[in-house]
Amino acid sequence: MRGEETLVEAALRVLNTADPFEKAQLGDSVAAQWLQGSITRPYDLSIDLPVPDRPARLSNVKLVSPSLMPKLGKAGSLQSRQAIVHSLTHTESWAIDLSWDIIARFGKQEAMPREFFTDFVKVAQDEGRHFTLLAARLEALGSSYGALPAHDGLWDSATATSKDLLARLAVEHCVHEARGLDVLPTTISRFRNGGDNETADLLENVVYPEEITHCAAGVRWFKYLCLRSRNPATDQDRLASQKGAEESESEIGENEEVIKKFHAVVRKHFRGALKPPFNEEARKAAGFGPQWYQPLSIK
Repeated sequence: MRGEETLVEAALRVLNTADPFEKAQLGDSVAAQWLQGSITRPYDLSIDLPVPDRPARLSNVKLVSPSLMPKLGKAGSLQSRQAIVHSLTHTESWAIDLSWDIIARFGKQEAMPREFFTDFVKVAQDEGRHFTLLAARLEALGSSYGALPAHDGLWDSATATSKDLLARLAVEHCVHEARGLDVLPTTISRFRNGGDNETADLLENVVYPEEITHCAAGVRWFKYLCLRSRNPATDQDRLASQKGAEESESEIGENEEVIKKFHAVVRKHFRGALKPPFNEEARKAAGFGPQWYQPLSIK
């Protein structure tokens, strides 16, 4: 007889929920159960569960190619503010799926420690809250999620990195998420200049600081995998030494090796160069300085 539901089974239920509001709500409930200890096992070693290539999604959002997306504007008009918040809401809806997908797709397969699951459960819960708050803000602005076209570039990257956890962490969490950190301050000031302090406050006080922690999770687990591949110590030893390295920066040679690996992975899996300007302060708070991204940028 099978026991209680594992975290991976619960993650698959979230991925297979099509309605984005239900997806966010279910994700919040699963996250709370894991964090409070009522879901105790990350996965069942004896069962291999298929992860969908593409999570369930309603077809009410009209999808277009990224190159055909209408310009969002600079938040000077109501129409522009609606378009920007719609775009952010759509991004967060995919971010929910990305967080549960990394848990379901890679956690057991890569024999990741419990802390990995907890980090991405927290990310998933945050993304669900961001989606719900932004969708409500969109309604307050007189629009709704699905009223405007959107693109699925974020999931295209997930598909391209579905066989490689290092690539997934580098591209989604250290390139795309960090790009969000680069542009959010400008977006916030545009809403303020346009007289929409409510949206600006939501982005500045909730979304922005939490996105820094999401980037940090990507950096942390990218480093962890690199160190694990060259040092087969126990998970606890490795996590402890990694924490020490983060605090003291004494392992400079080791860090250089990790950064070289990061450059190689991004060059292989991310098309094009990274675009400045970079939000150096936020990126540093997430655990990666200019040596990580400047060599990959457009000169």
